[in-house]
Amino acid sequence: MSTSKIEWTDASWNPITGCSKISPGCQHCYAEMMARRLCAMRVDKYKNSFRVTLHEDCLEEPVKW
Repeated sequence: MSTSKIEWTDASWNPITGCSKISPGCQHCYAEMMARRLCAMRVDKYKNSFRVTLHEDCLEEPVKW
């Protein structure tokens, strides 16, 4: 679980990181830039940079909330 500053939620959960570019609008993707930055910072979930990655170890997190 990750705490959130979003006013309408207390937490967020994302067991999947990365994306597949599907349109010209993806050329300047902010999420891809952030993923590359987090990969460079050696954040474990982003070790595959922006490749779609399922984090199976996170799948049951909401059950524990």
